Amino acid sequence: MLYTGKGDNGTTKTFGCGQRMSKSSAIAEALGALDEVNSFLGVVKVNPRATEIVETIAIVQQNLFIVQAEVAGADKRIAEKKVREVEAVINAVEAELPPIKSFFVSGGTELAAMLDFARTLARRAERRVVGVAEERKTTVGKETLAYLNRLSSLLYVLARHANYKSGITEEPPTYQ
Repeated sequence: MLYTGKGDNGTTKTFGCGQRMSKSSAIAEALGALDEVNSFLGVVKVNPRATEIVETIAIVQQNLFIVQAEVAGADKRIAEKKVREVEAVINAVEAELPPIKSFFVSGGTELAAMLDFARTLARRAERRVVGVAEERKTTVGKETLAYLNRLSSLLYVLARHANYKSGITEEPPTYQ
């Protein structure tokens, strides 16, 4: 059954935890933010221009489930190896791009705009998870925090790459 009615009073619980919590609690907020980025990555993955990054996005989605489980209190952790794997992808993609000269206005191709939006969702999720860790609501490993930090960098470099491959020049802000 998809509904129980138990959350009608504004509370929820995580798998394996018998205690109910407010849906506005730090843990619920972090889990929701992680779910948002994971769901939107599903939208990115089905973009017809995303064929080269589908596997990378799918791996990220699986890793986000590990992060969600960890934040929810399960005995799951992001391994340092996963952080290094993301760094390797970032380095490989970045090597194909011209150096960054300034901030740039989001947009260009649809795929780049979607990846940039996913980046902002990832940064929000990171902030929420950091909040949970700081409040010691649950144990969040340093590798998990590093992974979330690298995730926004990965999505940024993938957005730049999507524009670059399409011949779109990055547009710096005019500040006018």
